[in-house]
Amino acid sequence: MKGFLRKDGRKGIRNLVVVTYLVECAHHVAQRIADRFPDDGVHVIGFGGCAPNEYAEKVMRRLCTHPNVCGVVIVSLGCENFRRDALLRHVRESGRMAELIVIQENGGTLPSIDKGVEAVGRMLQRLPDVPLVDFGWEDLMVGTVCGGSDATSGFTANPSVGRVFDKLIARGATCLFEEPGELIGCEHLMRERGATPEIGDQLFRCVRKADAYYKKMGHDSFSEGNAVGGLSTIEDKSLGSYSKSGTRPINGLLYPGDQPEGSGLYFLDVVPDGEPLWGFPNVSDSAEIVEMAACGCHLILYTSGRGSVAGAAISPVIKVCGNPHTCEALPGDIDINAGRIITDGASLDDISDETIDLIGQVVGGRQTKSEALGHREFFLGYKYFDSCR
Repeated sequence: MKGFLRKDGRKGIRNLVVVTYLVECAHHVAQRIADRFPDDGVHVIGFGGCAPNEYAEKVMRRLCTHPNVCGVVIVSLGCENFRRDALLRHVRESGRMAELIVIQENGGTLPSIDKGVEAVGRMLQRLPDVPLVDFGWEDLMVGTVCGGSDATSGFTANPSVGRVFDKLIARGATCLFEEPGELIGCEHLMRERGATPEIGDQLFRCVRKADAYYKKMGHDSFSEGNAVGGLSTIEDKSLGSYSKSGTRPINGLLYPGDQPEGSGLYFLDVVPDGEPLWGFPNVSDSAEIVEMAACGCHLILYTSGRGSVAGAAISPVIKVCGNPHTCEALPGDIDINAGRIITDGASLDDISDETIDLIGQVVGGRQTKSEALGHREFFLGYKYFDSCR
């Protein structure tokens, strides 16, 4: 396998330019810039809020210096609170190309679009200069998220991804799972998986925090769609979600934007600290994928039962679906049919080996179904974590 070597020493599996807006008022300009390059790997990401938020700024810094990113065009309205000069400096210090457009100082919409198009064009011309180097399994970081879970998820797609994690970690890779709100009832299992007693206690408290947060919100992550799909309780859903993590010890607890210190398995806490002032913590699966990408995940394994068509900006998404009826209904969106466990008697090893083979191909440049369809979903909202102070 080959990867793109960045000047900060990390390796990417894609060579992308991102156009980044720093407030919703700049979103239109950023999107119009990227629209001029539909087939050139130009993705749009951004933060819509105007009020300051340390969490959002940390996530944006990490995304703009993601291993899959080579250049960044920052689009600012001009009066938002986001520290645009600090972001510009951070990106440049990482060795990546970066340019800043301030709409209020650049004549408005059309001149800013023109300037952005010129900037992206210059960056695309320099992409071939990025050296291609050997990319081993030990260089790879993979995240996983589940969405649209049903009664099949817990014994098909999710445990097959758990088996993928076990096998990738044995090869030296780094794997990340999350969703503490979908592990309620599994906190004792999480504690037992901690690589040290201290980590085990952190994991236990993390899930308990999520339980308390959701109770104050008056709603947990169990949806009507989960019930229609055959799940009975949050604990039922949690056990299925838990199976995505495999069996390896959990080496540490991360917060969005934290970088793992070594290979192995890590857990991502996505539920804000403190009082529930920031609304529902997991607004959508896309928001969770953004947070895993901010930790450095090269790609995401997205498991489902009822199905999803969403992809993501920056990090390619591989869809693993466990319901054979969904795989038949959405063949253009599903990458791995884990429903063959039900219909054909396939084993978890069969599905996990197929998934690992596809991961190797995606690292080598093959597009996932969502990439080929142009899915580049992105969502970043407000949160608070003590670690962002």
